[in-house]
This record gives sequence, structure tokens and C-alpha cells, in this order.
Amino acid sequence: MSIEVKNLLKQYGEQKAVNNISFKVGKGEIVGFLGPNGAGKSTTMKIITGYLQQTSGEAHVCDINVAEEPLVTKKKIGYLPELNALYYDMYVREYLGFVAELHKISNKKEAVEKVIETVGLTIEAKKKIGQLSKGYKQRVGLAAALIHDPEVLILDEPTSGLDPNQIIEIREVIKQQGKNKTVLFSSHILQEVEAICDRVIIINKGSLVADDKLSDLRKASSSNIVKVSFKEAVDAQLLEKLPAATSIRKTDTNNWQLATHDSDQLRKQIMELSLQHNLNIVSLQSENQSLEDVFRSLTQ
Repeated sequence: MSIEVKNLLKQYGEQKAVNNISFKVGKGEIVGFLGPNGAGKSTTMKIITGYLQQTSGEAHVCDINVAEEPLVTKKKIGYLPELNALYYDMYVREYLGFVAELHKISNKKEAVEKVIETVGLTIEAKKKIGQLSKGYKQRVGLAAALIHDPEVLILDEPTSGLDPNQIIEIREVIKQQGKNKTVLFSSHILQEVEAICDRVIIINKGSLVADDKLSDLRKASSSNIVKVSFKEAVDAQLLEKLPAATSIRKTDTNNWQLATHDSDQLRKQIMELSLQHNLNIVSLQSENQSLEDVFRSLTQ
């Protein structure tokens, strides 16, 4: 197993930043690591990468105990931290060459050029890092994480600061790397997680609250969503009387989103309501909960 966390605990005084969590990530998996701010994501990643010592429990990378052999495991990991620390006075190629030397890469020049092309830095490679936009600085950090061709990638908010076009490009890079590496990455952009991952791990207040495939998480969710659009304005109190609706939310002038445990029954009740009150339904559809809906239900 490429990443294995066993009963991991990180405590600061009385506060448990990471509270006895366990999970595994295998080779060829791209797993989204999710949670609200302060949930313990970055702390867990720092422990896995050997930058922070846990209070108790174990973290293994490629079957090696990180606490016992931190230098060995670091050679197998490419790490992009949330706060991307770079040397702004160095040129892009100069910095990546420096990182290559730290990893004792023999064909340094070839490795630098390859990773520059991989992350899309070619047009900016002659500049100093300090002259780059935030998005390109992020690419430099990703290049530094990839340059030694690690078996495991730990990416903390890898698309932070990127514009929509850059996000799509980096998404493809992560997908390609995930074919023969293990990738664990955190993101607050849930659409990115849905686009890249088949599986997500969610933690809240330091505790593990979900570890499953996206499709299974949605199926296991206790409620579905029914969206209805009326031609005319509708009073919320009228919709609140629908027995099958567990909650209602107005999304636009005449558009509503209703949660339910029985979408078929709720759609039937909406149709009956429209007939009783001479309401014109423009559209009526049901759907499984999105990752955002599942995330909110598990972390609120």
C-alpha cells in the first residue's frame, strides 16, 4: 500500500487536530482529501510527508514507517504544501536545478526541461520566480514536487490561484501522474475533486467522517434533491406543506430546491399542488445529491 495511516493522533494541549484516523491509498489511485478549514487536512499531510511528528499512531509510505525512516520516505514523496515556499530571487530553471541537486538527480538538465514542459512552464521558464503570477508560482511548486519522479504525490490545494484554463491544464497533469503514482490531494474546489477523483476521504474536526467512492457516497446519502421552476411566484409556506419535503430552498425568483427521502412521491405532491392552486410548472426534475451537498451534510 502506497499510503497507510493507522490510528493517527495529533494533539496540541487539549485540542485534537487529528483524532485517531485511519485510511489507505493504493498505487494508481487519485483520492480527494476534503474537510472544512481547520479540519486537520494539512496537519495529516504534513505527518505523512514527515514534516510534522504525530502524537501517536503511524503513517507509512510505500510500506515504510515515516517516523522511523523520514529521509527514505521523503525520497518517495512529491509534496506541494498549501503555503508554497519558493525562492523569489531565483530563476525558474535555476530553482528547479537546485531542487534536482537536492534529490541527487544525475541527468539534472533533462529532468528540469521535462518537468517544465509537463506543468506548462515553458513560456515563463526564463523569468525569476518573483516575477511570476500566483498561478505560475503554483506550477513551479508542482514542478518541484514532480522533478524526482516520486511514487507518491501529496498535493495541498494544487489549483490554488489558477485561472479556469490553468485549472483544466493542471487537472490533466494530475490525471496523467495518477496513472502510475499514488495521489492524495486536498481542495476546496469540489468541482475539481469530482472531475479528478473516484474516491474521497472527508474529515471534520480532526475525525474521519467518510471514506468511499463518490458514486457510493451519493447513493448512501439519506436524501435526494427535487428542483422545480414555476412560471409565477410561489409562497414558501405553500411548499412547506408538502409532506415528502424535508427542507426547501429558494434558488432564484421562481425556482426552488427541495430535499426529500422519496423523490417520486415529492414530484407527485408538487404536481397535485400545482393543480390545486393553478400553478404552471416550467420544469420539474430530481437528482442525486452533489458532492457539495454530501460535504455539507457531513461537516455542518
